[in-house]
Amino acid sequence: MKMLFDRNRGLLLLALVLAALPLVLPNAFYYDVAIRIALNAVVVIGLNLLMGYTGQISLGHAGFYGLGAYASAVLTTHYNWPPLAALAAGAVATGLLALLLARPVLKLKGHTLAMATLGLGIIISIVINNETQWTGGPDGIAVPAFTLLGLEIGGEKSWYAVCAALLLLFTWFALNLIDSPAGRALQAIHGSEVASRVAGIDTTRFKVKVFVLSAVVASIAGSISAHYIGFITPNLAGFFHSIELVTMVVVGGMASVFGSIVGAALLTILPQLLSSFEGWETVVFGVILMATMIFMPRGLVPSLAQRRHKHKAAEPGHAAVDKVAAKAVAKVATSAKQGS
Repeated sequence: MKMLFDRNRGLLLLALVLAALPLVLPNAFYYDVAIRIALNAVVVIGLNLLMGYTGQISLGHAGFYGLGAYASAVLTTHYNWPPLAALAAGAVATGLLALLLARPVLKLKGHTLAMATLGLGIIISIVINNETQWTGGPDGIAVPAFTLLGLEIGGEKSWYAVCAALLLLFTWFALNLIDSPAGRALQAIHGSEVASRVAGIDTTRFKVKVFVLSAVVASIAGSISAHYIGFITPNLAGFFHSIELVTMVVVGGMASVFGSIVGAALLTILPQLLSSFEGWETVVFGVILMATMIFMPRGLVPSLAQRRHKHKAAEPGHAAVDKVAAKAVAKVATSAKQGS
């Protein structure tokens, strides 16, 4: 029981925080910020599986987010599809597109991979801008309310419950994936693709799967975001949104699920907190990000966890344990030499 608790301690803490937040959020503005954090965190968790755990960079993930959003908008507005069916169709279409492009794109590495995914995102953004008869072009398009079994999701509290449940679900899924053989294969690929292939891992298949998974997650979050906001523009599929998502991954912590949540929360809240700087908020925002990368290059959560581990290791109790272990190892080595 204790081992089960230790393993799921972070997930339980997240569930408690999400359950307690409605008790302290004073008005609709704070609910709106919390909802946006949850939706961003869902996308960033999927992106971190690709970047942090597998080592494959993507600068075009906002394109997948936009595909999901516009699939829901177009299908519900022009064809009167049920919102849930439109969401599913958008996720399937995005997954198929990602599957089609994954093999040629993921053969690339480093800067060339970054440029290829950047180009993909820009193409999606241009298509959304130009197909004005379907998407509304630069002016955007209104999105109907989300209904399920005849019930409409309305009000900040209802949307917060939906987005919090979605965040908890994807966090649980990501944590279980990482601890599975597939997750260990992804981390092995990040460490060394050559060594992974020698060990018998089909690196191409795993990279394609995680690329498709992260694209589908982004699409689902985009669809839900479109229904929540009620009006979308091509900016949500643009280059700057992709950079924002990557920054959330890097600041929160590469290869850290909870780092993804922290990064999403920080970069969603910071612009609101810095609004009082009147024209200098972008500069202050940039300084904060630079300081984070200089003093915590692994990201906030992994860096803080590393410092906590070093502090624990320096405690007298841990030092004594290390000395005992060192003596035991020395005895074993001495016995082995005498036996030989």
